[in-house]
Amino acid sequence: MSAPGEVTIASVVADIGDTPYTVEIVAGHHRILADEPKGLGGANAGPSPFGYVLSGLAACSAITLRMYCERKAWPLIGIHVALTLRIIEGQRVIERIVQFGDGLDPSQVTRLAEVVEKTPVTLALKAGMTINTTIK
Repeated sequence: MSAPGEVTIASVVADIGDTPYTVEIVAGHHRILADEPKGLGGANAGPSPFGYVLSGLAACSAITLRMYCERKAWPLIGIHVALTLRIIEGQRVIERIVQFGDGLDPSQVTRLAEVVEKTPVTLALKAGMTINTTIK
């Protein structure tokens, strides 16, 4: 039961067994794997944890932009989002490149550049989050 004012956005469960670094994740009814690359001792059986962070941001960016275009009835043909996470002078920096297919005029692209900076995952990552941990 949620407390007043509390909304659950997502929930996942992760388990690791005796295979080094391969993690089985259940997100809703989806079963996915996470792992580390072979160079870091993993089997490369799935994206790395940071790969999943970027995947979430990329998906949220593309979905939000698609929803916005649909609400505005803009003639969008495709969205391509490319993300890279780097450490620059000790700071983690995500570089995001968004490309649109044909159909948009320059003012629409300018508006979408503003919208992508306000997607839910973008705002959460920029603001940071509280993580409460319980050990059982």
